[in-house]
Amino acid sequence: MAQADRLPPVDLPRELIEDISEARAQSLYRTRRKLQTAQGPRVRWRGREFVSFSSNDYLNLAADPRLIRAAARAARQYGTGAGASPLVSGYLPPLRRLERRLADWENSAAALVFSSGFAANLGLITALARPDDAIFSDALNHASLIDGCRLSRASVNAYRHVDVNHLDELLRRKGRRAARRLILTESVFSMDGDWAPLPDLLDLAQKHDALLVIDEAHASGVLGSQGRGLAEVLLPNFNPDEASVIKVGTLSKALGSQGGFVYGSEALIDWLVNRSRPYIYSTALTPPAAAAASRAVAIVQKEPARRQHLLSLADLLRARLRAAGFAETSSRCQIVPMIVGDAFKATLLSRQLADHGMLVPAIRPPSVPKGTSRLRISLTSGHRVEDIERLVALLQKFFVKE
Repeated sequence: MAQADRLPPVDLPRELIEDISEARAQSLYRTRRKLQTAQGPRVRWRGREFVSFSSNDYLNLAADPRLIRAAARAARQYGTGAGASPLVSGYLPPLRRLERRLADWENSAAALVFSSGFAANLGLITALARPDDAIFSDALNHASLIDGCRLSRASVNAYRHVDVNHLDELLRRKGRRAARRLILTESVFSMDGDWAPLPDLLDLAQKHDALLVIDEAHASGVLGSQGRGLAEVLLPNFNPDEASVIKVGTLSKALGSQGGFVYGSEALIDWLVNRSRPYIYSTALTPPAAAAASRAVAIVQKEPARRQHLLSLADLLRARLRAAGFAETSSRCQIVPMIVGDAFKATLLSRQLADHGMLVPAIRPPSVPKGTSRLRISLTSGHRVEDIERLVALLQKFFVKE
């Protein structure tokens, strides 16, 4: 192509360049870490081996040979891509089997799989909420829930994190005139590892005639006797087909694959198939991903020792941190945050740990509120006791307590 025919480079507006420069100055600039191996408790980066406390692969299934074989078989038979939306020609046998297996796992009438957990939340909320409805969302909910609220055009009210009294007050003041009311919460909060008060939220939903939406992304596969999530623990009489409660989950964390899903009645699933834009206008989940996720669900049901070991490691880590004099956290699961406060200090601490072979990400605004930058320690069932002992020893060495 002649020089004169080439398109000029796209220049960023000055304010965006200034914004990036400011992010660098405030230790808020982000880069991508180029790993050289599959996910696992040990990874290679820049030619070195690290113990990784940075992955959401909680059950250590992302590189499990059984999932790999299932994905390979599906790829040989059905190819690597779905080709189209499920409503056109992409609703292939591996995806159909996955939805049946998910529904059976939850004892639900039906399940619907989206291309990602983000798409599941976005698609569910925008299909359910309308401009004359009111949404009540936990202040620390995930970005996918927040963006779903924004796109729904319903009025949005954020209640203080896990504060049921504040939620009750908002429902009374802001919900009366709404056509419908929706309460949105994560079950396990991704940056703090704490639990939503699901029984209290369900009581409020019933009291105010509201719909309760529970995002089990960080609990699916990990919590409950069958690994179904926090609702299984706190709502033992929970009916997944109950009209007032909807559960969302992900396939990309503990289940080691890709995608998101919604449980519910046949009527709900039929509504989403016909009204959820991220479902209607997105290519279906690929056959290898669907087959791998199906295998993961079977493993979760047959191997409870994985989640039991994971949660015991989390208990051990919290105990060791307490013994070392670190502040208590609200964590009750495999996600254990260490609040540092300042973004620069959190980044520095993450780098110091990396220098000693530990990958622990620094989480900074806007992922968490300003002044609460932290290390997010994410455990997997593939970690060892000695990994935790070494991590705590390094934290004692480098963490500056003020």
